[in-house]
Amino acid sequence: MNSKSAFCLGVHLLGALGACKGRSGPNEAQASGATGQVKNRVAFLLSTLQEERYKKDQLYFEDLAGKKGLRAFTLSADNDNARQLSQVEDALSRKAAVLVIQPTDSAAAGGYVAKAHAKGAKVVAYDRSIPGADFYVAHDSYRVGVIQAEQAVKATFGKGNYVLLDGQSGHSVAKEIARGYEETLRPYVDKGEITVVMEKNNDAWSPEQALKSVEDAISKTKGNIQAILANNSGMARGAVQAVQAAGLGGKNIFIAGADADAANVNYVCEKKQSIEVLKDIKPLAEEAVTVADALIHGQTVGAKGDSSGVPMVAVPVVLITSDNVKTILIDSGFHAASALPSCVK
Repeated sequence: MNSKSAFCLGVHLLGALGACKGRSGPNEAQASGATGQVKNRVAFLLSTLQEERYKKDQLYFEDLAGKKGLRAFTLSADNDNARQLSQVEDALSRKAAVLVIQPTDSAAAGGYVAKAHAKGAKVVAYDRSIPGADFYVAHDSYRVGVIQAEQAVKATFGKGNYVLLDGQSGHSVAKEIARGYEETLRPYVDKGEITVVMEKNNDAWSPEQALKSVEDAISKTKGNIQAILANNSGMARGAVQAVQAAGLGGKNIFIAGADADAANVNYVCEKKQSIEVLKDIKPLAEEAVTVADALIHGQTVGAKGDSSGVPMVAVPVVLITSDNVKTILIDSGFHAASALPSCVK
């Protein structure tokens, strides 16, 4: 463990949400350092707010930031690399001391770090890796792939034709989930018991592209598909729609997604989809705030591992089935019961 990893920062679990965008805390530090940052100003730069879960990331992040006396503001790039670069420059012009960034493109985001460091600001990679960042906070994406693949093998008795729907090409999370698939399925593929009939990246993690990919796979195999593993909920929805439209809903094709969007959880309870993997948002967002706060105050940030030399904390992920929806998702407040009508009948 390097010097950045001398001690471990815990996740502080807090109560109900109540923050508004860009709220400032009561003790904003107006004094600036030599390079001009406002010492408690934090930029939260998301790749998108178009998917259901990311509105929660924003709310949880801003809520805890406000309670810690940080002044946070959120910007969304709509999955546009050029827009995110402009937003990085905007955040630095607004003298943010820490930029917490979910990159639209992990490799390109290495340039953001150089810009931030030149201004004396720190960078926390959020949910996706950034080369050279000061810290990385993410879900355990590799475990997402392992969980989905293990459950698929169990459901199909380790045999059959599989379709793998990966996210954006070059995306660090998509790569890690795909690595989980590959390493878990390899023994069955090597024995010829499982055949990956299609593995395809889908731009911007598009449900529409995923639907088309599954339609193509159904056509290619004449409907002989046993499992479809999707990197996120949106692409899993595309898979469900393609399977249902093809009249294959009664074939018990195993379909897995990740993020636990409400629509997908309802699909699980309706038996249209097999499982979801919960990537719990609250601990992820709150860990990012905790790291940003420590960096602002010059504290050494502890890590539980590293990613290409960047210290990181990997937030655990959880298997969701129809049997544990109430306990894991409703009782915890992740989803309201009213959002999951198929699960509370």
